[in-house]
Amino acid sequence: MIDIKFLRENPDIVKQNIKNKFQDEKLPLVDEVIELDRQNRAYILEGDELRASRNKLSKQIGALMGQGKKEEAEEVKAQVTANANRLAELEKLEEECTEKIRGIMMRIPNIIDPSVPIGKDDSENVEVTRFGEPKVPDFEIPYHTDILESLNGIDLDSARRVAGNGFYYLTGDIARLHSAVLTYARDFMIDRGFTYCVPPFMIRSNVVTGVMSFAEMDAMMYKIEGEDLYLIGTSEHSMIGRFIDQIIPEQQLPLTLTSYSPCFRKEKGAHGIEERGVYRIHQFEKQEMIVVCKPEDSKTWFDKLWQNTVDLFRTLDIPVRTLECCSGDLADLKVKSVDVEAWSPRQKKYFEVGSCSNLGDAQARRLKIRIKGDGKTYLPHTLNNTVVAPPRMLIAFVENNLNEDGSVNIPEVLRPYMGGKDKITK
Repeated sequence: MIDIKFLRENPDIVKQNIKNKFQDEKLPLVDEVIELDRQNRAYILEGDELRASRNKLSKQIGALMGQGKKEEAEEVKAQVTANANRLAELEKLEEECTEKIRGIMMRIPNIIDPSVPIGKDDSENVEVTRFGEPKVPDFEIPYHTDILESLNGIDLDSARRVAGNGFYYLTGDIARLHSAVLTYARDFMIDRGFTYCVPPFMIRSNVVTGVMSFAEMDAMMYKIEGEDLYLIGTSEHSMIGRFIDQIIPEQQLPLTLTSYSPCFRKEKGAHGIEERGVYRIHQFEKQEMIVVCKPEDSKTWFDKLWQNTVDLFRTLDIPVRTLECCSGDLADLKVKSVDVEAWSPRQKKYFEVGSCSNLGDAQARRLKIRIKGDGKTYLPHTLNNTVVAPPRMLIAFVENNLNEDGSVNIPEVLRPYMGGKDKITK
């Protein structure tokens, strides 16, 4: 959510930003909110004038009564009553107008960074750089669930009977590998100075609307029936929500946190949810990183965050690349975003395994997170990035570490978490 003052003073910039995100249907919202803002400021001005008049008239009543001018005093009292009634009306109008403005402002996309490439959708994202040499072995690589099934590591049929499509059971060494990857990712981030957290896995609606757009909320979140609670789609939601309505001393910045959680997603509108696959599912686990920092430091932290994910995948000998997300592929709260993609030898292409986002002060403004320093308060910037999400990461892992005999090599860094094993065999 952008600053109303910025919109008021720069409507053309806001409109061009909407065009750059190919959301022309939202262009009328700018003029609508400007008119509402004009009305609201008029209500506030009239209310201030009435409050000042009330104080002045109250003094007149006392003076008139002291002079025995009861009739004139009663006339002034009537005026005070009329003013009070109008003031109550104005306060109600102001409250309604403020709520309308907030609702509209939450639909207007954040101002994207000037470096973001302009494009309609993810097909126009721009490759930035590659890390590691993509390889395709001489032997054929099976579909990832076939690999996992051959190692007695996944049971999709039972999961389908229990919960439906988009769920799975992991078993044996593959289940152990799943946990090993998460634990290794946790330790990897702790070694880089991040504080480990396990957050609530449910959040209230005011936190949901504070951390994401309405479109994301509708497409992702599972609502707990009969309660003001939602299952989180990522730990970023509850981690940023932790600071709602808080004033944080500036000396505590930057806050660098890494969090574990299960994640729950409806995947509404997603196409090609593979019944046999684990690429796009309704429940998974993830290690995340979150930063709350000074506005002037957010660009530096953005680059540090995505580099952390690249470095982790490279320790596992998985080739990756980074893609700059174009304007049309950015969620409304995001200023800038980079996807990290891993190499798939089977598909002979890269696929997304993580996303790094700078949200500027949008989440802080919605959640009323403030920083206090040097006698002033200001809004911090918030950033988040996937360290690792094992379902997709497992696809990249087994494909890039598969041997011709069907066994899967375990990189050295993971062996301490796998009881010293260097290979998963049939």
